[in-house]
Amino acid sequence: MPDPKMRRRDVLLGAGVVGASALPIAAPPAVAQPAAPAATPAKGAAPAAGPAPAGYTFLKPSEQAFVEAMVDHMIPADELTPSGTDVGLAIFIDRACAGSWGKGDRLYLQGPWKQGSANQGYQLPLTPAELYQRGIAGSNAYCRKTWGKSFDRLAAADKETFLKDLAAGKIMFAGGIPGREFFTMAYQTVMEGLFSDPIYGGNRNMVGWRMVGFPGVGANNAENIKKYNDGTRFTVEPLGIADFS
Repeated sequence: MPDPKMRRRDVLLGAGVVGASALPIAAPPAVAQPAAPAATPAKGAAPAAGPAPAGYTFLKPSEQAFVEAMVDHMIPADELTPSGTDVGLAIFIDRACAGSWGKGDRLYLQGPWKQGSANQGYQLPLTPAELYQRGIAGSNAYCRKTWGKSFDRLAAADKETFLKDLAAGKIMFAGGIPGREFFTMAYQTVMEGLFSDPIYGGNRNMVGWRMVGFPGVGANNAENIKKYNDGTRFTVEPLGIADFS
């Protein structure tokens, strides 16, 4: 985990707005549409697209509690965005686990299963949804053993310590599942949810797109690269898939 004192924009830029080819929706490219940019929407203004999907379809209550605590810790409410749950990241992760990505439709799952190197990517005999479930169970078991509480009930400092140790590869779950693999997937889906199209449940009210000045799905950047290459901030009312339906 990044230093909690770091600004959100520094964290996101350092992460490179991570995307993964196996996920249902990757972070959109930083492009802009050719029309003159619209005025920045007033704070609290209703989004152009319809409301994000509500309610869980896959995660169990204990898993929901973990995911909500995780996304709120990684994306706390501040001057840039609401909290991770308010942005819809928990729902995005739930939908991803319930869908074809979660079922491993794009993964080869026939084995043999050998320990791979870091540059070989995902090498576990688990679908992403299974890794999420086992990672959550393993995380809560570790937290109870270490602090006497499940992850969602930990103080912020202990959550930070746990996530940093998970990211550093210091924690191994039952069955030989590397904690680092779970953290990599969890962090990846948080970033994807923050910058996905709202139709997938995350990026509610398009706050992620507004934060970085991304205009949405109907985008063409050629002219605005010339127009805004002097460092002037590009502001636009973004459009999502639902706006073109």
